[in-house]
Amino acid sequence: MKKVLTIAGSDNSGGAGIQADLKTMSAHGVFGMSVITAITAQNTQGVFAVQDVDRDIIGAQIDAIFTDIEVDALKIGMVSLIDTIEIISEKLKEYKPKNIVIDPVMISKSGYDLLKPESKMALVTKLLPLATVVTPNLPEAEVIVKTYNEILPEQDRLNIDKIENSEDMEKVAKFICKMGPKYVLIKGGHLKDDAVDILYDGEKIKSFDGKKINTKNTHGTGCTLSSAIASNLALGYSMEESIKKSKEYITIAIEHSLDIGKGVGPTNHFYTLYKKAGLI
Repeated sequence: MKKVLTIAGSDNSGGAGIQADLKTMSAHGVFGMSVITAITAQNTQGVFAVQDVDRDIIGAQIDAIFTDIEVDALKIGMVSLIDTIEIISEKLKEYKPKNIVIDPVMISKSGYDLLKPESKMALVTKLLPLATVVTPNLPEAEVIVKTYNEILPEQDRLNIDKIENSEDMEKVAKFICKMGPKYVLIKGGHLKDDAVDILYDGEKIKSFDGKKINTKNTHGTGCTLSSAIASNLALGYSMEESIKKSKEYITIAIEHSLDIGKGVGPTNHFYTLYKKAGLI
């Protein structure tokens, strides 16, 4: 069985973070493992408190996995502190895992800062260059561009404040790729008219069409998609095929999302498995 590691924050309501990652990995038939970077108090209505885990404990968790178990793919989610980013980047350089998927989690759907403002530069300069693929949504991509522009001479900056269309997405994907990741997947779910995603591999652009689904229950979609990509990469699929399969998976999970709680409910990670088992 392939083994996939998630390095992310805990969502005690089960819809996002470590919990969504492990559910997604299980749904893909891989063995999920975790390194917890932060403990959050949250539910479908929002994030109410965060306790970051000490960098030494994060490092010890990573050591415990890599000194014992082969890691076929790795997904990184919530990393809110500079210390957290630094210890993870140090360990990635030490163990050199393959298939590193980075979901640059920044702000929760309720508006809570999951990445501290002072940590943005560390994310851009220390973590993104190590990625096999980075998967920002449009607001996250805009923040990455703005942050990277701060350290570039004026003639090398990308002058895009707001990503409005697929052409802007292509420009941003190429710009972020200059930071070091092998692939950049810009997720277009925030576009007005469609949900196209743009993948750039350093040479060519690949578009993945998607459809808008009329539901408020989208808690944890970014975590789920990135974990699905990591799982499919671990299973041996190419990057394009991994993204295609992962988009199909998240689309079904959103279509059959769960109306749990009083706010934004989670996706249905096991819908296909439950249906095959005759449970729904």
